[in-house]
Amino acid sequence: MPPAIQIDQVHKFFGKLHAVRGIDLTIEQGEFFALLGPNGAGKSTLINLLAGLLRPTSGTLSVMGHNVVDDYRAARRLLGVVPQELVFDPFFNVREMLRFQAGYFGRGPENDAWIDEILEGLGLTDKANTNMRALSGGMKRRALIGQALAHKPPVIVLDEPTAGVDVELRQMLWQFIKRLNKDGHTIILTTHYLEEAETLCSRVAMMKQGEIVALDSTRNLLDRFQSKQLKLKLDPNRLPEELLPLKRAEENGYVTLGITQTGEIEHVLTKLRSADITVKDLQLTEADLEDVFIEIVRGH
Repeated sequence: MPPAIQIDQVHKFFGKLHAVRGIDLTIEQGEFFALLGPNGAGKSTLINLLAGLLRPTSGTLSVMGHNVVDDYRAARRLLGVVPQELVFDPFFNVREMLRFQAGYFGRGPENDAWIDEILEGLGLTDKANTNMRALSGGMKRRALIGQALAHKPPVIVLDEPTAGVDVELRQMLWQFIKRLNKDGHTIILTTHYLEEAETLCSRVAMMKQGEIVALDSTRNLLDRFQSKQLKLKLDPNRLPEELLPLKRAEENGYVTLGITQTGEIEHVLTKLRSADITVKDLQLTEADLEDVFIEIVRGH
C-alpha cells in the first residue's frame, strides 16, 4: 500500500529565494497529520507543490503513489485542498458549485448523496440553494471546505481552514473532519491554532525557512521538552542567578520557568527564599504544543 504522501528531496526556488530546502516527508494513509510553522516557513509552497500549482525545482512528490508532475490527473483526483483564500464562483448556488466541482473529476449524479452528506456535515443544508455571493464569510468558508471534498478525495489538505471563523464552525468542522479520518481519509492540517493540532493530530512536522526542523508523534514532541511551566509573581521582580537557566518568558509581571517534574518546585522556592524574594502568586501548568513549537523555532 503506497503512502498517502511521499516527498523526496524537494527543493523550490523563486529566483534567488530558496523557499523549500530538500524536504523528505512520508505521510501514511489514514494519518491525521499537522504541518506547522511560522509565516514564510514554506508550508503553503509545499501544499501548492503537492496540488500541482507549482513545479518543484528538483525532487519528487506523489499522492497515493501517483507523481504530481508525471501523473498529474490521477494525483489531483486523489487530493482535496482547502485554501486559505476565499475564492469562489459568484454565479452558482452552493449545491451547483459542489456538483460542478465533482464533475471536474468525473463524478456525476451518483455523487449527489455524498454532496448531501457534505452539506449536512458542514451545516449548509439550508443554504444549498443560496447564491455564493449572498453567503456570510463563515458560510463561504464552509462552502469552500465542501468544494475541496466534493469529489470524495482520499487525501485532504486543510490550509488554515479555521482562520477567522467562529467557534461554532470550528467545532462543526472538526467533528466532520474527524469522522472522515475515522472512515479512512488522510488529513493534513496547517494551522496557527496549535491547540487544534495537539488535540486532533497524531503526528507533527514543524517547518522553518523551508526546512523541516522537527518530525515526530505529538506525544513524543511534548515529552521531549520540559513538560511543565511554573509562573511566578515575585517581590522584588528578579530571579536568583541559579534559576536563570530555567527562565522561559516574562510578561505582565510574571516570570515563567520550565521544569520537568513537580519535585523541582521546592528547589525553586528554596532558592527564592535564600535570596529574600517573596512569591506573591504561583501557577503550575502543563506545557502544550505551542511551547514546544516556540522552543524548536527559537532553537533553530
